[in-house]
Amino acid sequence: MLNTFGLFDTYTGMILPLLVVAAGIFIMKQFFESVPREVEEAARVDGAGVFRIFWSVVLPMARPALITLTILSFQGSWNEFTHFLVSTQSGQYETLTTGLARFVSGGLGGGTQYPLKLAAALLSTLPVAALFLCFQRYFVSGANAGAVKE
Repeated sequence: MLNTFGLFDTYTGMILPLLVVAAGIFIMKQFFESVPREVEEAARVDGAGVFRIFWSVVLPMARPALITLTILSFQGSWNEFTHFLVSTQSGQYETLTTGLARFVSGGLGGGTQYPLKLAAALLSTLPVAALFLCFQRYFVSGANAGAVKE
């Protein structure tokens, strides 16, 4: 498919297929279905239109779901190996995962360089761990608590 569209061995061909994830669509669909109708109706009574309700009321409530989706998408894209292996050929577009696989498979002379291999694996996990640590406080659900008075 990438070759048909002229995207083989390009950055666009590496990035474009990873933009939409089925799990992300499911997460957001489930969140938006859980938003109480009373919140939307209260905004509509206050004179807000459809776009204003979405932008000012529903989207701020979706922050935990959006951050969860961001972390999961980043982790999935960061750890993607097979897509990058298939979508590129030249060394110019080598990613960290494909480079790490080449390194582990004997790129350093085929010896047993376990300390170097483990250090490289550790360095490849640091960005995902840093992203999680920055946004872990948003994982707490309950952004909707207190939004609707029963």
